[in-house]
Amino acid sequence: MHRALAAHYLLRYHSPEVTRHVPATAQRNEPGSTPAARFHYDNIISFQADYFIESLKSAEDGRVRFESCQLLWQQMKSQTEQLQEELNKKLFDNLICFLKKSHSDFQDQRNDWNCRVRSSEIPTAALLLGVNVMDHELTFTSLSDVLHEHVTPYVVLLQAKECPGIKPLLQKLLSQLMGCGADLDLDEEDDYASVSQRKMNCTMSSLSGWYQKITKKSSSPKKKRPATLERCQAPQIVVVFKDLESFSSSVLQQFIVISSRYCKELPLVLVFGIATSPMIIHGLLSHSVSSLLCIELFHSLSCTDHLATVVNKLLLSNQFPFKLSGRVLQVLITIFLYHDFSVQNFIKGLQLAVVEHFNSQPLSVLCCDVQDMNQRVKTLSHNQCENIRHLASFMSFVESQTPEAQVKLLTDDRYLKEMAREFLRELHMYHENFIRVLRCLHNFTCVLPKFPLGKQIRELYCACLERNIWDTEDYNSALNLLRMLAKDELVSTLHKCLEVMKPYSGGQLDSALKKLEEFLAQFQRLEGGGTGDNLQNIEDEESTTQKGLQKKTDLYQLQKTLLEMKETRRTKKLSKFESLRLEVVDFLDGLVRDHLTRPEDQPLYEVVYFSAASVLRKHLNAVPRIALHTALHNPSTYLKSLGNDGALSSAAPDICIAYKLHLECGRLINLYDWLEAFTTVVNADDDSGSDSLKQVDEMTHARFIRAVSELELLGFVKPTKQKTDHVARLTWGGC
Repeated sequence: MHRALAAHYLLRYHSPEVTRHVPATAQRNEPGSTPAARFHYDNIISFQADYFIESLKSAEDGRVRFESCQLLWQQMKSQTEQLQEELNKKLFDNLICFLKKSHSDFQDQRNDWNCRVRSSEIPTAALLLGVNVMDHELTFTSLSDVLHEHVTPYVVLLQAKECPGIKPLLQKLLSQLMGCGADLDLDEEDDYASVSQRKMNCTMSSLSGWYQKITKKSSSPKKKRPATLERCQAPQIVVVFKDLESFSSSVLQQFIVISSRYCKELPLVLVFGIATSPMIIHGLLSHSVSSLLCIELFHSLSCTDHLATVVNKLLLSNQFPFKLSGRVLQVLITIFLYHDFSVQNFIKGLQLAVVEHFNSQPLSVLCCDVQDMNQRVKTLSHNQCENIRHLASFMSFVESQTPEAQVKLLTDDRYLKEMAREFLRELHMYHENFIRVLRCLHNFTCVLPKFPLGKQIRELYCACLERNIWDTEDYNSALNLLRMLAKDELVSTLHKCLEVMKPYSGGQLDSALKKLEEFLAQFQRLEGGGTGDNLQNIEDEESTTQKGLQKKTDLYQLQKTLLEMKETRRTKKLSKFESLRLEVVDFLDGLVRDHLTRPEDQPLYEVVYFSAASVLRKHLNAVPRIALHTALHNPSTYLKSLGNDGALSSAAPDICIAYKLHLECGRLINLYDWLEAFTTVVNADDDSGSDSLKQVDEMTHARFIRAVSELELLGFVKPTKQKTDHVARLTWGGC
């Protein structure tokens, strides 16, 4: 996710003076269960806080900002994990039901091994997960936990890169199963699982013998069986192929054919993870092999629906004080739609925005819950008050005040704190009203043809954040369509808006809630005989039309009559329903103009809104070639300990020295000349006065070989057959 991940890694790894960075263990969020683990976790958190504070432009309240950032993200992360569980619940429940029924005869006829399976078909679940491959790992991890808890302890997860042939596949299968068997409570003198893992051949017959041994041990009344085996004495063996499309066709066919011969001894169940289409199964397997499978298809929630739910819970909610500006949200959504469809990457981008906001905005200390807001405003220092006075939104507010109020706001810190507290409270109410009115507007516009304001609420949300929505042509066309909306759709939409307003009654939109209830009551009164006026108007108009057209007249009179009829239709009296419909549309338009104003119009909106879209785009949409060239040509961009002159220096990483030297060469590079130049630069600060004729020491030679190998790995040079002591340069120019 870093804007120059590869270059950043290379420079940090090869630098003679490695700069300070957060260790990998700091990525863990939960403290350990033991006191030593807890102590280690506390040290990691302290190290992260120090690293966070050191990177601040102003270290004042740095630790408070770090703790606020950490607490906020933990709450948002917990919300996303809970949301993920809720979205996968239906899929996992259906899959568990299928797995429990697939080998029910194993439980009914436990003592009759010859009558367990009527055919040689293997129960197979095809999980259609979508093209967001980066999210599949989290889904399979959750699936494995659920299966361990509710179905069987024997769950095997296989990946194509680990199973290039049938033998590695069986080895991986047995090794994972032996690990499951080793957890069972067996006799110490006859630990069949550990012995088998070391000595047995990786074959299906060995697996069958191991399974029978394990199940017999677990069914013994002298043993204390695990909770799963209490419910199921013959637990199934679930084999999950995470990435079915990447598996070799021959490997899959061999495994399925072999497994079908052991259906009477092993309750095998296959789970195929599919990213593209279920037809890939028939593309990988021949008809004779696919006929050995009893396949049932399961669909997961689409990634776009998943994203809509995440946006709805995290961003379209007043639960979290942190907000994204329209451009930042558009950057994240664009990356999602045009790059990977990964919801997890969207969440990581949101996490990056949270960290950047608390790191770059000195007033982010006020981005907190309403309960803590008053205390934090009270403890603001004079420098933080000056930061408030430099905000663009605050300066716009000051310009609209009287001269006396302006002087007081710019000089009196106590008065400024009182106004800041009021601004933040109004900003909180603005978000509540904004979200409710936005949902109401979306309920009206999502039923319109061609969706002028977007089909998803996130599209409407981005549009409202970037500009005043009522100034757009799409909004005006939407209102025109709403003025022609049918009665049943209009009433249904009003009921949805009433449900949106009701949980928040008692605020500024209380009058809007009462108005919606009045509209619904008026529509109910019209249901009895509200269409009689329309019918009478239509009959009168038709009779007038017939009389006008039956008269004998010339072409001029006919044209005049038709124009009069058209004008009459325009100026005809509206029915009660049409008048009421226009009132509803005008009421909605008034709500939008009052409450869907841009966040930039609110004083102190910078405290809670992250709007640095360019910074986020630079981190998430990295250009590898430019990033690598910048890191290799000017390593001081990432290594602050180096000079910023860009000249060749012995303090630079070896790969940077080799890279700069190779830029001075032509298409073919002589390795010996390259080595001499490298040695000259590396030993430039050496007082021994070594010259080019002196033989290169082994350490320098090894460093040079390593640097050239890494340049070859990155694609800058390659071996050539034209000259044995040369390499070919694959790039040209200065970048």
